[in-house]
Amino acid sequence: MGTHTIFPQLLLQHASQRPQAAAMREKEYGIWQSLSWGDLAVMVEQLAAGLHQAGLQRGDHMVVVGANRPRLYATMLAVQSLGAVPIPLYQDAAAPECVFPINNAEVRFAFAEDQEQVDKLLEVREQCPQLQHIYFDDPRGLRNYDQPGLAGMDELQAAGKAFAAIHPAFFRDEVAKITHTDVAAMFFTSGTTGNPKGVVHTHDSLLNRARAGADFDKLTSAEEVLAYMPPAWIGQNIFSYAQWLSCGYVVNCPESSATATIDLKEIGPTYYFAPPRVFEGMLTSVMIRMEDAGSIKRNMFHYFMNVAKRVGPALMDGLEVSGVDRALYALGNVFVYGPLRNTLGLSRVRVAYTAGEAIGPDLFTFYRSIGINLKQLYGSTETAVFVCLQPDNQARADTVGVPCAGVEIKVADNGEILVKSPGLLKEYYKNSAATAEVLTADGWYHTSDAGFIDAQGHLKIIDRVKDVGRIKGGAFDGAMFAPKYVENKLKFFQHIKEVVAYGDGRDRVCVLINIDFDAVGNWAERRNLPYAGYTDLAQKSQVYELIKECVEKVNADLSADALLAGSQISRFLVLHKELDADDGELTRTNKVRRGFIADKYQVLVDALYEGKSTQFIETVVKFEDGRTGSVSATLRIEDTQTFAPVKAAA
Repeated sequence: MGTHTIFPQLLLQHASQRPQAAAMREKEYGIWQSLSWGDLAVMVEQLAAGLHQAGLQRGDHMVVVGANRPRLYATMLAVQSLGAVPIPLYQDAAAPECVFPINNAEVRFAFAEDQEQVDKLLEVREQCPQLQHIYFDDPRGLRNYDQPGLAGMDELQAAGKAFAAIHPAFFRDEVAKITHTDVAAMFFTSGTTGNPKGVVHTHDSLLNRARAGADFDKLTSAEEVLAYMPPAWIGQNIFSYAQWLSCGYVVNCPESSATATIDLKEIGPTYYFAPPRVFEGMLTSVMIRMEDAGSIKRNMFHYFMNVAKRVGPALMDGLEVSGVDRALYALGNVFVYGPLRNTLGLSRVRVAYTAGEAIGPDLFTFYRSIGINLKQLYGSTETAVFVCLQPDNQARADTVGVPCAGVEIKVADNGEILVKSPGLLKEYYKNSAATAEVLTADGWYHTSDAGFIDAQGHLKIIDRVKDVGRIKGGAFDGAMFAPKYVENKLKFFQHIKEVVAYGDGRDRVCVLINIDFDAVGNWAERRNLPYAGYTDLAQKSQVYELIKECVEKVNADLSADALLAGSQISRFLVLHKELDADDGELTRTNKVRRGFIADKYQVLVDALYEGKSTQFIETVVKFEDGRTGSVSATLRIEDTQTFAPVKAAA
């Protein structure tokens, strides 16, 4: 396979070399259906011909919105085959969030998975008059819709099939016109500030990085992958689209997000990717189930988990372990780790990755200690994901690995990490000012992340450059404040779901906390602690004690870090509602919008810094059906113990 290739060309190679091999599987009505490379190529050809007839031209943009489905992937390939550009959008985005990308990219064509997505696109049509064609995949509920330009994919495919029969060479001729430097896809980043930006990638930038990652982890066509994250997220796109076409492995599409965990167990992927919150959720559910188990089972679990913690990571890294420990671990594998990997659906995983946020050391160690090769990588939408990767025997919780093939890294004077790589974005669409801000004339990309390269050559990320602040006044005057670092340390506790930390330019650090409703609810039930919903549970004095313990553990930890001892938390409160993307408090990739939250909850932030012990608040919330309501509560505010920095021994 040449180094320079394009997506449709890879499809045609697989279809000619192994037409019967499975390319994708989709679960429908509880049964897995396979789609071969040969059949996929035919489907793509027919869709491309249909889109061509409908007027999709070279350089046009087409929006695809929905969950991972074979026809969504086939549509992306069909669009690319015509030299046009697919733009995946988040399927859970509210209708108004779709307006900017559609207008910014002058989108005339859209693929919508089902009635929900069609409704969304029809709703914004007045604001996007150029949106002429909307094609739906799943016809349920759409029979009586009579809208201009709305048609089913079946109809489009049938028209394409007729066209392709008359023009058999059309498809291959179109594919032959595309070069590896042409634009292949565009991804809108969920901006924590301002409008999202369209990140433009070429066939080259995406496939070069897909290949680098595949070579690093020796991926083959035998891998099984579960595609369950939004296709609009570049991580999902690299793992189940770019690497899928590059390696030719099987991508499995779950029936729905509700069945994803069951589907995960049935598929048993060999190559798995999830953001830390998914691994956190898995561990929380295991712990909740263990607490509910009988005492013999529970004691056995804790005993062998201690063995795993002590021995597992060393075994994973191929280090020397005593014969006794090896035997104990083998026993644990039979009774605990094996069944546990099975329950999680990770028994066949050869390589598992996490990225997007920092992962807690305890969480990271837990998975590695039970024999799951969990590693971290570093990258972003603009770098086509792969910048740094962790070699199998050098996976550590506090670094994101070493630069992978073709990548150069340097650290600027202000601590910002700069990257040079074949996977860099071409530009931000129609935004030359933003492009010039991140790409230097000599090809270095500004990541906006602060970090450093450690003695082993591994990259360590501290925080976003713009978020790294200073404490002013108080006991830690002048100390560095890294909010994300502090937030992540707290989120590593199973009872804490979200954290927002403040402290830049102030005399101390204060935080707003969201409890994990499932984990804390289970904890309360085992203590016969009655509660009426989230708001009530969040304000229980016992819950405050539980959270305070977590905060003080983090403070003790931070005090041992010379650089970040000043980031210890002085006061906290537990919020009366869960932070939500629909209320604008999180981005669609669940990142905290710190500035927005500071404005929205100004009275709470003021109360924390004014030394108050309680504060009343009323907040408007948006329900799933679009109605609004309000939640009010009087929140308690707690002081916590901070520790003097531990002086390093001279």
